[in-house]
Amino acid sequence: MMNLRLIAALWIALMPVAGFSQQTAFGSATVDPDTPVEVESDELRVNQDDGTAEFIGNVVIVQGPMRLAAPRVLVIYDEEGEEVREMEATGGVTMVSGEDAAEAQSAFYNIENGKVRLTGDVLLVQGESTLASQDMTIDLTTGSAQASGRVKTLLNAKD
Repeated sequence: MMNLRLIAALWIALMPVAGFSQQTAFGSATVDPDTPVEVESDELRVNQDDGTAEFIGNVVIVQGPMRLAAPRVLVIYDEEGEEVREMEATGGVTMVSGEDAAEAQSAFYNIENGKVRLTGDVLLVQGESTLASQDMTIDLTTGSAQASGRVKTLLNAKD
């Protein structure tokens, strides 16, 4: 016989709730913001005037255990043009860390604070469990994630 607390917890977790914010974890390892970032793409456009670089076509970004793929990524450098400050991925984004994966329409990565914000039809998959929302912020330094907007969770118990 199942414990009533477990039933109540599963019921609450499975209910889609508008405006609800849910904490979860992302990835099996944390990422140090000082870890080098490797970027591959089909094309690169550099703009010295505004300190940006635009990677276009089959963009793959790797930082430690995290991997991000998108059709387009805009990289914004610091004022001196020496260090990457921010990255904006658009056109459909896939992010993978360990066995966890997330998809969204766009992602904004602030290198300094180690946070990635996913927006638009966000889907997080962790094993057989899923979480869908419109907005999710992942803190790569702690491995935690917070979803907001219309949040729907499906938890699958392990046998």
